[in-house]
Amino acid sequence: MSGLEILALVAAVLAAVFAAFLAVAETSLTQMSRARAAALVDEGRPRSETLARLVRRRARVLNPVLFLLLTCHLGAATIVGALAQRRWGTAGVFGAFIIELLILFVLAEAVPKRWALQDPSRAALRVAPLVDALTRVAPLRWITNALIAVANVILPGRERRGPATTEEELLAFAQVAAEADVIEIEERALIESVIDFGDTVVREVMVPRTDMVTVSDEATVSEGIEVSMQHGFSRLPVSGEGIDDIVGVLHIKDLMRVEHREGGDGDAAPYLRPPHFVPETKRVSELLPEMQSEQFHIAIVIDEYGGTAGLVTLEDLIEELIGEIVDEFDREEPLLEPLPNGEVRVDARLPVDELEDILRIEFPEGDWDTVGGLLFDQLGHVPVEGEHVELSGHRLAAERVQGRRIQRVRVTRVPG
Repeated sequence: MSGLEILALVAAVLAAVFAAFLAVAETSLTQMSRARAAALVDEGRPRSETLARLVRRRARVLNPVLFLLLTCHLGAATIVGALAQRRWGTAGVFGAFIIELLILFVLAEAVPKRWALQDPSRAALRVAPLVDALTRVAPLRWITNALIAVANVILPGRERRGPATTEEELLAFAQVAAEADVIEIEERALIESVIDFGDTVVREVMVPRTDMVTVSDEATVSEGIEVSMQHGFSRLPVSGEGIDDIVGVLHIKDLMRVEHREGGDGDAAPYLRPPHFVPETKRVSELLPEMQSEQFHIAIVIDEYGGTAGLVTLEDLIEELIGEIVDEFDREEPLLEPLPNGEVRVDARLPVDELEDILRIEFPEGDWDTVGGLLFDQLGHVPVEGEHVELSGHRLAAERVQGRRIQRVRVTRVPG
């Protein structure tokens, strides 16, 4: 082998090695987010500021890297092909192509990219200084900019800034991050709540009319205070001719001030605050900023016929985001209570989709929101205690019924 052939072979090996380095740079910089780069700077990691600068102008950085990567692959292939042609003819070119394809794919593509994917932060910090130096070479920038300009002429159109991520992908990312202990389980739940918040309507979070505590518009100040203290509510809807005729809202703060000043025998009607009405189909993501801007904490929910469907409070909306808020005055039974024998006791107000998530099953779809509504629909009548239906491999039994209302449901897995 002549000295020129040896020199050419060394050049091909160096091109393959440089291609491996560029493959690491491409993969690690593509995987690196701006937030992660900023976090590395905050941690004081060496070369992190250079990396953050590269990530901020990622598109302009990756174009020279990809151009050089392609140049190295083609250069190595051309050199080896020419040497094979010179020594072994056409058959040698074909053999060299197969061998070089395997070597370049494994050693210059698959291995370096896999190493970069194992720890993108480590890889990006390692390659950042050299990549930064390459992007400062003016002729390289001119060539890549010219080629990109040609590509833009062939395929015109604006480039989209960053990848679009669907809600399903975000939920999947959160699940993977929680399983890898990158985030806490509570943080994953908060992410899921924020995503679901935009699709939730008032009907799903409201207090139904059957659970509403109201006072008459003829009530006295002392009676309003008594009802408020008895149930632990600071705001009470006031009804006129019935629950479908809400005429105002009493605030315990106003009543206490009046009782202290004038006594509690006077009518409470003069201290009514105007009620706020919202349709049951209104999205909670729209109602929350409305409550903040107009400064009200309770709204009466009306159905499509103008009747009272229930009420919703600011606390209900916040709980939809961060979970149940329990203070020292709350004495409510839990919505879900696991039993020792594997059964589950649930409040009939529990949303069906939450029970589906817990049991990892799917119930038939229908015009209901709660477990109680599902049981009502399947039975077709007001159940007696102990009456049950079997759905999706589970038995749903009415455990407690008061009047026409189901209060508690026992869920049992059916064998087989």
